[in-house]
Amino acid sequence: MTKSIDAAIIVGSDSDLDIIEQTCKILEYFDLTYSLNIASAHRTAEHLKECIEKSQKAGAKVFIAGAGMSAALPGVIAAQTVLPVIGVPIKGGSLASLDSLFSIVQMPAGAPVACVAVGKAGAVNAAVLAAQIIAVSDKSLREKLQKYKDDMAGEIVKKDLKLQKLGIRKYLQCKK
Repeated sequence: MTKSIDAAIIVGSDSDLDIIEQTCKILEYFDLTYSLNIASAHRTAEHLKECIEKSQKAGAKVFIAGAGMSAALPGVIAAQTVLPVIGVPIKGGSLASLDSLFSIVQMPAGAPVACVAVGKAGAVNAAVLAAQIIAVSDKSLREKLQKYKDDMAGEIVKKDLKLQKLGIRKYLQCKK
C-alpha cells in the first residue's frame, strides 16, 4: 500500500537537496505530507515516470520540481500529469541560474509550469504556493496560511519598531 501524500517533490540531483530542504520544512510547518525523490529528466526517464505515477497513486495534489542547468525536469513532469507543477530553479552550471530559470519559465502553450524564485527563496515559495493550491479545498489550511502571513507581517513590524527606537547604527550592531 502506498503512503498518502499531499505533494510530490522531485529533484534532478542530490546536489539540489540542500535547497529543497527549505521546501520540506515549510510543507511540514503546514502539516502537509510529501514524497521526495531524485530522478533525472535526462538520465533516468523511466525512473522519473515511475516516481510520477507512484506520487499520483498516493494522492499527490501538486508536484514541486527542483532542477538546475537545463532544468527540463519540471516540464517533463508537466507533460506526464494534469496536476499543477511548480518549478524551482536551482543555481548551478556555467550560466549561474539563468539557464534553469529560462528553461522553467519558457514552457510551451498547454504545458504550464509555475516558476518561483531561484534558490532558497524559490524553495520556500514553492511550498507556500503548493499549500495555497491545496488550501483551495481546505479551510483549515487556509487559516494556517493566513496565520503564516500574519506572523511574517508581525515580525517586520517588530523590526521596524526596533529600528525606530534604536536608529540604524545601533540596530545593525544588535543584528551582528
